[in-house]
This record gives sequence, C-alpha cells and structure tokens, in this order.
Amino acid sequence: MSGVWVFKNGVFRLVENPQAETASDGRQGRVSNSKRKVLVYLPTEEVVNSYAFLEHVLTNLGWERYYDGDPDLYQFHNHSSIDLISLPKDFSKFNSIYMYDIVIKNPNVFHVRDK
Repeated sequence: MSGVWVFKNGVFRLVENPQAETASDGRQGRVSNSKRKVLVYLPTEEVVNSYAFLEHVLTNLGWERYYDGDPDLYQFHNHSSIDLISLPKDFSKFNSIYMYDIVIKNPNVFHVRDK
C-alpha cells in the first residue's frame, strides 16, 4: 500500500494518488504545501540540476555506475561500502527522497535546501 496520509476534519485517510486529489479551493494539485527542494553540492555551493553533473561529482567521490539491466534507473555503487544509490532515469522525478539518500551516503558533501 502506498500513498500519502492526509488529516482533514479530524479524520486520517490514505490518498493513493495525491496529484489526482482536488485541493479544498477546487484546484487540482498536491495535497501537501511543501516547498520544492534542491540538492546542493557543498564544496562549490552548486545546485545539482542534471544527472551529468551529479554523476561527475559521485565519480570523483568513488562511486561507479552500476548496471543491473533496469532501464528506468540510474544506479551508483561505492566499492568501499555496500551502499547503492538508485535514481529514476527521468530527472524530473528526482525528488527529496532521492536527495536525502545521497546526503546520507555522502555526509558533508551534499545538502538539501528549499528552492
């Protein structure tokens, strides 16, 4: 079961497709009012805005592309650990969940900030 839990009028309910839900003012949109996030490469304070840039940085940190045959994923493996970073092939689907995964596996190198 996946989705987003929403609390409204004293009741929790699971919304399986939050993009399809209608906001209280009648507009289509997201249920949460969270701000967009960006991944920042701390040594240069650059925002990661493409997989080409991210792959360049990860490669310099010892990560290598990992090919498992899944055409919908970019994956990176670090030989000095058992960690694996899996990212959606479509950069427009690169969200804060993936960003925080990168931050946790590369402490003091990346940071997630509000856009």
